[in-house]
Amino acid sequence: MTIFILLLAASLFVAYVNGANDNFKGVATLYGSGTTGYWGALGWATLTTLAGALSSVYLSDKLVKAFSAKGLVPAGIAAAPEFLTAVALGAALTIFLATMTGFPISTTHALTGGLVGAGIAAAGGSVNFSLLGKNFFLPLVASPFLAMLLAGAGYPLFRWALRCTGLNRGWCACDGGRDVQVETTPSITTHCLLHSHTHLIGVKVPSLLDIGHFFSAGATSFARGLNDTPKIVGLMFVFKALHVQADLVLVAAVMAIGGLLHARKVAETVSRRITHMNHSEGFAANLVTSFLVLTASHSGFPVSTTHVSCGSLFGIGLKTRQADSLVIQHVVLSWVFTLPIAALLAAGISRVL
Repeated sequence: MTIFILLLAASLFVAYVNGANDNFKGVATLYGSGTTGYWGALGWATLTTLAGALSSVYLSDKLVKAFSAKGLVPAGIAAAPEFLTAVALGAALTIFLATMTGFPISTTHALTGGLVGAGIAAAGGSVNFSLLGKNFFLPLVASPFLAMLLAGAGYPLFRWALRCTGLNRGWCACDGGRDVQVETTPSITTHCLLHSHTHLIGVKVPSLLDIGHFFSAGATSFARGLNDTPKIVGLMFVFKALHVQADLVLVAAVMAIGGLLHARKVAETVSRRITHMNHSEGFAANLVTSFLVLTASHSGFPVSTTHVSCGSLFGIGLKTRQADSLVIQHVVLSWVFTLPIAALLAAGISRVL
């Protein structure tokens, strides 16, 4: 009975640190572009992530099964609470360390590392590495590059569409109480007050774009909740007494609490350190992220919302030449170390258990 209690606690620990590290990523563009403040963005992220997590009750059976380790290791090991506890603790401790240092890493990546480490420790050569490569590694590696490509290529098209609809905006900076017209450049717009000089069907342009930006951020957070919650519930698959629906609701609640209490450091990294952005750049990045993650969730591919959202920001930043290459290098390096650290921790914990 003790090991089942430990597994439940470890799974909820994963949910908590997932919320702390991941909840803000969907709304990073709202905070980074100055569309709203930290708490406004976090509140919207919590609400929409919770909605996505609860929706996964009906939409994400494939991901629950993928992260229950069935087919990856022999059935007897996959159903062992000791194995699943080692996976959960290895992943959770890795995410906790990253969150405390402000690095936006992938829960999917950490769980995959935990599966590898605990699987090798428990099953040795019986780990199905071909399944691991096809269903886990390939989506994780490909998704950030695809997001970066789509965001970098799609942003000029997005700007062109804005111009075609007449949504051209003037930028003004306060100068001694008066507004002075300035040239529109990303380095200026992130530090200027935004005012509109055009209307569309009687509505001010910033209002339309801000509403669209909020909805795109909400869609990204919804997609994250939909994609991440089933992965954590997969660890709790061994609890026959609990229904998957009950597990999903419990995990969703703990994720929300983790985000509300410990999101600040990662929020600063993803919102302000990777790249400067304005409203339209943030909007475009969110559209790419939500599209890719929702598509992956529907297809049962365990892509990382972190990799996709950061990849979108990388693409926008490189296109506008506002990306901080040193910060991007550090973030990517944290991704490289996520899997081996989680694997080593999970392997060690597996041996102890």
